[in-house]
Amino acid sequence: MNNQNRITCIIVDDELSSQKVLQHFVSETEVLELKQTCSNAAEAFKYLQLNSAVDLLFLDINMPKQTGLDFYKSLQHPPAVIFTTAYPQYAVEGFEVNATDYLLKPIAYERFLTAINKVLNEKALQPKQDFLILKENKALHKVFFSDIAVIEAFGDYVKVHLADKTIVTHSTFSGFIEQLPTHFIRVHKSFSINLNKMEQLSGNQIQISGHKIPIGQTYKSKVLKALDL
Repeated sequence: MNNQNRITCIIVDDELSSQKVLQHFVSETEVLELKQTCSNAAEAFKYLQLNSAVDLLFLDINMPKQTGLDFYKSLQHPPAVIFTTAYPQYAVEGFEVNATDYLLKPIAYERFLTAINKVLNEKALQPKQDFLILKENKALHKVFFSDIAVIEAFGDYVKVHLADKTIVTHSTFSGFIEQLPTHFIRVHKSFSINLNKMEQLSGNQIQISGHKIPIGQTYKSKVLKALDL
């Protein structure tokens, strides 16, 4: 991937073990480019003063001398931020400063990818991204929204049905569909579809890319409205 299309980031965390986890996750994620790892807010502030702006901070909240929240509030032109902490009570405060996401330690890579997909969709430096990065087993897949036909709930996973294959990735169904653009619509408690690929509506069933998807009773009026019916 061209470096100009990558999300530049720095890690700010006083715990070496947490730094190493995040460094590994960043190295495994093609769209990310790590610029610096800092152990406290003072180091991060110095780096930001002396170098080009970055797109994203991975920022621990509970650090000595100056908390991650106080540091972030002090920045004149703050980049996007994903807060990391072992303390869930800080979540509300983190979202009050418009954090892109909040990761609770120990961080799972699948949850990390969900946060990065949110950054991709919010990134102001370029047009809204038209793809997701999905992890299946040890493989990473770049999947364009236009190639997705159906999203299906599958326990602690979701099935992402494409024209030629199905990717099974670890995620909650509700968390996954939050990342989708507006031409995706939930039609059932276990299914969301790409309206652009819908072929036929018959009774309480939608035909789409070789799949027959049921329409849940509570979703039917919303589906009909989306189709101007």
